[in-house]
Amino acid sequence: MSTAGFNAQNGTGQPYANGPSQNSLGVQHLPATNYGMTHQHNYNPMQGKAPAPPGPGLYHSGPYQHAPPVGSYQPGPPPTSYPAPPGQPHHTRPPLGGPLPHTPPQSVSPVPKLPAAQGTPPPPVASSSGYYPNPQQPWQYNSAPPPIGPPSSMNAPPLGPATNHVSQPAPYSSAAPSVSFNAGQPPTSLQGYGPPGAAPPPLNPAASQQYHPSRASYGTPPVGPPPTVKPGAPPMSNATVLPPKADAQCGASSNLPLTEPDSQETDVECPGAVGTNHVDNKAAGPPKPGPPGHHLGHYPSLPPGYQHPAAPHGGPPTSHQAIQNATQPYTQTPRPYQQPPSGPGPAQLSPSMAAMSLQSSTPESLRVVNLLQERNLLPTGPVAAPTPCLPQDLQKMNCNPEVFRCTLTSIPQTQSLLNKAKMPLGLLLHPFKDLSQLPVVTSSTIVRCRSCRTYINPFVSFLDQRRWKCNLCYRVNDVPEEFMYNPVSRSYGEPHKRPEVQNATIEFIAPSEYMLRPPQPAVYLFVLDVSHNAVETGYLKVFCQSVLDNISALPGDARTKIGFITFDSTIHFYNLQEGLSQPQMLIVSDIEDIFLPTPDSLLVNLNESKELVQDLLKSLPTLFEKTMETQSALGSALQAAFKLLSPTGGRLSVFQTQLPNLGVGALQSREDPNQRASAKDVQHLSPATDFYKKLALDCSGQQVAVDLFLLSSQYCDLASLGCISRYSAGGIYYFPSYHHQHNPAQVERFQKDLKRYLTRKIGFEAVMRIRCTKGLSIHTFHGNFFVRSTDLLSLPNVNPDAGFAVQMSIEENLDDMQVVSFQAALLYTSSKGERRIRVHTLCLPVVHSLSDIFAGADVQAMTGLLACMAVDRSVTASLSDARDAMTNAAIDSLSSYRQSVLTIQQPGLLAPACLRLFPLYILALLKQKAFRTGTSTRLDDRVASMCQLKYQPLAYAMMMIHPVLYRVDDLTDEGALNVNERTVPQPRVQQLSAEKLSKDGAFLMDAGTIMYLWIGCNCNPNFLTQVLGVPNFAAVPENLYMLPELDTAESQRTRAFVGWLREQRPFFASLQVFREDSQTRVSMMQNMIEDRTESALSYYEFLLHLQQQISK
Repeated sequence: MSTAGFNAQNGTGQPYANGPSQNSLGVQHLPATNYGMTHQHNYNPMQGKAPAPPGPGLYHSGPYQHAPPVGSYQPGPPPTSYPAPPGQPHHTRPPLGGPLPHTPPQSVSPVPKLPAAQGTPPPPVASSSGYYPNPQQPWQYNSAPPPIGPPSSMNAPPLGPATNHVSQPAPYSSAAPSVSFNAGQPPTSLQGYGPPGAAPPPLNPAASQQYHPSRASYGTPPVGPPPTVKPGAPPMSNATVLPPKADAQCGASSNLPLTEPDSQETDVECPGAVGTNHVDNKAAGPPKPGPPGHHLGHYPSLPPGYQHPAAPHGGPPTSHQAIQNATQPYTQTPRPYQQPPSGPGPAQLSPSMAAMSLQSSTPESLRVVNLLQERNLLPTGPVAAPTPCLPQDLQKMNCNPEVFRCTLTSIPQTQSLLNKAKMPLGLLLHPFKDLSQLPVVTSSTIVRCRSCRTYINPFVSFLDQRRWKCNLCYRVNDVPEEFMYNPVSRSYGEPHKRPEVQNATIEFIAPSEYMLRPPQPAVYLFVLDVSHNAVETGYLKVFCQSVLDNISALPGDARTKIGFITFDSTIHFYNLQEGLSQPQMLIVSDIEDIFLPTPDSLLVNLNESKELVQDLLKSLPTLFEKTMETQSALGSALQAAFKLLSPTGGRLSVFQTQLPNLGVGALQSREDPNQRASAKDVQHLSPATDFYKKLALDCSGQQVAVDLFLLSSQYCDLASLGCISRYSAGGIYYFPSYHHQHNPAQVERFQKDLKRYLTRKIGFEAVMRIRCTKGLSIHTFHGNFFVRSTDLLSLPNVNPDAGFAVQMSIEENLDDMQVVSFQAALLYTSSKGERRIRVHTLCLPVVHSLSDIFAGADVQAMTGLLACMAVDRSVTASLSDARDAMTNAAIDSLSSYRQSVLTIQQPGLLAPACLRLFPLYILALLKQKAFRTGTSTRLDDRVASMCQLKYQPLAYAMMMIHPVLYRVDDLTDEGALNVNERTVPQPRVQQLSAEKLSKDGAFLMDAGTIMYLWIGCNCNPNFLTQVLGVPNFAAVPENLYMLPELDTAESQRTRAFVGWLREQRPFFASLQVFREDSQTRVSMMQNMIEDRTESALSYYEFLLHLQQQISK
């Protein structure tokens, strides 16, 4: 099959997708232009470069292929990207998302017809014409045919059981045909999308006084003299703000429960009223006159005093002086307020930074680094996320970067400025992350903006006690009476001190209008491969024992249900109805027309039938131990499971050990082992059939998520099987070469990961929406989900280990804005049956100089977003295109810095300090299992790595991209951490080069899911005896997977350090100990990013290549 099956859901520009999906509300197809009110050409990080130097494998010796860029963050000055030297022609490349040269049109894969509540018009394909002459026609991705008729609203009744996402008062914005993040403005040709003759449905008819679920917008400030401050109110600049202590926000009142640990399954987002995020809000009245601007003018960071409500008509709003002062350097236009005599502090960036040469006042992030001369670029510890240049009172309330971060912590004012910077703009989210403390609010009124449906947050502004302005659409909203009471201080009349306005991350217990049906119970169905191959691996015994050990810890309540299905060439159901003396096996051999033999007794109440469930788990491993059945009817088993779970929704856990070869969904091996290393481009990264994608979409519509556990030593076509999880918001858990005897490290990892999987918190029937300030547009999503109604992510299950990424563009100039905000809202049903909404809000400054943009670059977030984009590029185009695109991203950003920021041109490869690791991370991606070439890589291993890069939160993905190396034979307590009364040493981070592996030492490499402990041949004998318990180097065993527990200080330090590293991630990292001369060292050496291999450049050679391209 062609890649159409994958592209239709995962490619750029689809109405529903696991990978990038275009936001139809913010994009309309215009030939040779990209999104943007000014038809700004977008920067493309994959423009073809000059010929690469002849050398091993990483780059072609000939000219660069015309590689489409890795995404659509393509703002670039038309029509060319860089000034070409005289007499030298520009090399052009097709945009990422534009057509490939000589690429024939692909067929549209059939997709299932969706219920009315989920079907949405396909977004117009965004043209990503480059900034080079003769733009090509946009690449036509294979999307589902558009539904006929007007786009369905959230009020449309779903087919099948009702879900909580489509409620009458959906708190989310609906799929109404109007501008996506521009509430209060009439739709324009670029903003709105709707079929001919279809009028946008009213989204918030007559918003009632008692329900105000949106926040006030900054609004467009009136013009004129500044208003006077309300008499008697203390000056804004002296206002104090409550510290955002999570534990201080709740519990002081009956309607605010004590802050609870996030580990209790209680989180949510919101579908309530049909959202008005996208429509022009007629009920709100005409927009205020004047430019969309000075947001901070109304932004008194929640002081006790408020701005005067009766400001002169047309006058600009007064502003919190601290914000004025701190953000003054970012503004371009004249301001009515004077800069304080002291001038900006060191944390603020001067707008003249771009024009000034390197001076002592240059911030550290802009310190010029010559990458060819400075070798030791790695920090001694973890790479910290940059801090946005905001006033202190705003920054201390900002969202935790582990939850919500942006690739650029200073947002450019215009798309053309972003184009000039040539860096990707996007968000990375970890929305359901386990948090030590989470403020939880119980209130009958959830305050939201009546126009764009934004939740009230720390970055709104209060005009007075009765009115607040939304920081996304600028609408002024009334403060509900109930919100006037502060349950923390038990005082009245201070709405700005409420927990909702003091915490950037908060959770609401949702009232009844956020649900269409009663919250579903926790339902768990396990589908187990019991073929001969599965029995041989021995996984079934480990699985059954793990469930037996953790059955009482499964998240849920008295309504929790559980069920089991096993399969080989037939499907086996188990009757576990209360009252039976033992479980009954029911076998269905007609796999072509699968049916449920006893529908009412296959999913049973766990509390009522716990003894029968335990009996079944004890007998399952022996039930099939003599089987000789080699066939696998996975497709039919999944169909049966879907029928069983459809009435309620729930979690479907599939355990598979071989290629499905019988019945629907049967697959054939597509891997040629002889081509693993020699092929320039890897084939078969897209699915062989759309069966699993279609079934996943059906599952998503019935609130069923499918998690796939693949335990195999043979090819299983994960590219096809993975679709069942990708589009149903499930997860993929890959255990290659699993065997209970031959691979004990994988067995331990499976045990630990399965325990985490069974006991971690879970959210059911969830939806998530990301909103941003007017003028910004979100157009592409990455992760595992189904995109419903253009920007509503359907997540039948949500778990704390899932991450998401989105790409953004600037559709309208942000000239008059000082800050912009982003808000992610996740509505879900907890395992206890509560409907909850978790809201995260991020605030970032707006800047107008290139130097300020570079100073705020988040190099790890940029790397994570590029990795997601490159995965999609590999599937929709080719692996070589994706590799070239990543290289071009580094070339473009450093070239822009050299040409537009540096005023004194110096020899060498120059980068700002904040981007000093960017080339290293790009090279690490090129050598990562997902993208490497010239090295023998199993196809399933490659696809599994791609899945992890798309699905993992950024912190965990970076462990895979750039492992961390430590020397551990000389650990000391100097600089150690004290964690839970344990002393945890903190050794220095080493460069990933074999030259660092001295023969007299021991080195630990942390690569995410695995750790390697390398023992040098002259290793300190004290380490060998005190830590490993062996007398000498030769006595180190070949297969050592754990550190012995010895009663020595050295052993305790080493085990404490390894244990502390493992605690930094939710999955288990197995440990592999080997000698310097062991054959198993190869896998560790492949992670030595800075070294040259037969097929890849060394780090220094890569830097020379970048310099050559930039200097042309």
